[in-house]
Amino acid sequence: MIVDFDKIPDWGKLWVFPASRKFYSQEINEVKESIESFLKTWNLDKEELKSAYQIKYDRFIIITIDDSEITLPLETHDALSDFIQSLEKKYNILLLDKINVCYKQGEFVQYKDLIAFKKMIKSKSISPKITVFNNMISTKEELSNQWEINIMDSYLGHFFK
Repeated sequence: MIVDFDKIPDWGKLWVFPASRKFYSQEINEVKESIESFLKTWNLDKEELKSAYQIKYDRFIIITIDDSEITLPLETHDALSDFIQSLEKKYNILLLDKINVCYKQGEFVQYKDLIAFKKMIKSKSISPKITVFNNMISTKEELSNQWEINIMDSYLGHFFK
């Protein structure tokens, strides 16, 4: 069951799927329809899950659920992973890769593999004031205050030393 994003409690389980490229404008509605179709059928032992989603910066798929009265079994996680993999295949993008780096460059969000990003830091192409995305967050509350962070507050900060 899809609910308004604001109706999910702050402690609700959350997943961030960073796309290796921005979704094209003609893809956005189709991606939203696919997500909604999946969320409407995503359940726990035939019981509907209260879920919500957002697409941010035309690049991040964010899915959250109200898990305050349930424990999610592995099959529920597997269904989500299978769905995300189907999007990867359909749009020829990576969504399950949480190792590579998404960062803001002005008003744009960039995606780099970790090795290239480390080289950019060494060549001083990346400032220690840059904003990076912590795609390892796992609750809705963390989305508000721990997702877009200064690089020095992330695991990437140690590459400046």
